Formats: sequence, C-alpha cells, structure tokens
Amino acid sequence: MSGIERVTVFLGSATGVRPDYAEAATAFGRALAARGTGLVYGGGRVGLMGTVADAASEAGGEAIGVMPQDLVDAEISHPGLTALEIVPDMHARKLRMAELGDAFVALPGGAGTLEELFEAWTWLQLGIHRKPVALLDVAGFWRPLLDALDHMTAEGFVRSAFRDTLIVADDAGALLDALETWEPPAPKWGSPAPRP
Repeated sequence: MSGIERVTVFLGSATGVRPDYAEAATAFGRALAARGTGLVYGGGRVGLMGTVADAASEAGGEAIGVMPQDLVDAEISHPGLTALEIVPDMHARKLRMAELGDAFVALPGGAGTLEELFEAWTWLQLGIHRKPVALLDVAGFWRPLLDALDHMTAEGFVRSAFRDTLIVADDAGALLDALETWEPPAPKWGSPAPRP
C-alpha cells in the first residue's frame, strides 16, 4: 500500500459469539501482510487481538504491539510479535498507537474498542491528525453504531461532512483499498498542528 505503511487496529480482547469475527480478524491480518502493510495493535494474545496478530505474523507481516506494563505483568501480552512496546499507561498506549499507524481500523470489540475508535475519529475532526478512520463491518456488527451516528448527524450534533469521513466496508480488501484513496476533511475548528 503506497502511503500507508502501518495500520493501527482496534478490536476485542474476546472473540465474541460468532465465528465470523475471528474469521474476519484472520482475513484482515493476512490482507495486511499480503500488501506489505504493518499491523499496530494493543499487543494482546487474547481474543481477536491475538487472532489478528497471529494471522499477520504467520503470513510474514509485521506485527507491533503496544501495551501498558500492568497488562504485560498480567501475562496477556503476545509472545510472538515483531516488536512489543511497553508504555506506562493506557493514555500513552493510545498516543503511541496513533503515532505508529498511518490509518485506524476498528474490528468488532467492546467498550475499549469504542473508546479507541472515537478518540481517533474525534482527533481527525479536530485536525490533530489527518489519517483515515474505518470500520470493518463484520456480519453487520457496526450497524447499530452507524444508525446512532446517522441519528446524531440528523439531530445536528455531527456534521455531515465529518460523518462521511468514516470508511465502512465488510471486506478487508475493499477497506484497505478505501484507505488508500481517502481524502482528509478540513478540521472543525481551523488548523491545529497535527500531532501523532
């Protein structure tokens, strides 16, 4: 992928109830490796986190994890990564993941995945970064969230232009293609200096 050397991926530390979720994480990890694009993620060996890292690594791709020391101490870090960066806390983790990646993609996950996704997407709106943010919509997982975002837009809390920046695809290849052609919007409040 030209211009996108690494993708920061947010996804669950559980596998969920559908086999589709693990299958999609495996396909996404393999698709990254096939394109020579590195994976940046939270560094876990559990749930979909471990699945995507295993898939990327087994396909010969780069897999970089970023994890706070307390989670490393709890023995949930992945032992087979290209690199594992240990940071002091969750705030440092998210900042470092943002610095390392050229795009953000959320796969199915829980509250932590949502929190990471919304921070990355809000930072785009504020002009803190100018990187694409995307959802891999596995088996309609993100449909309730997309309906909520459409409602927020209709009610005047999210600008249509910003709502349109969020890439949504149900196929790994189509999503990665869309990251390449994405154009950043104008920041909501002027032009702050980009950070990560």
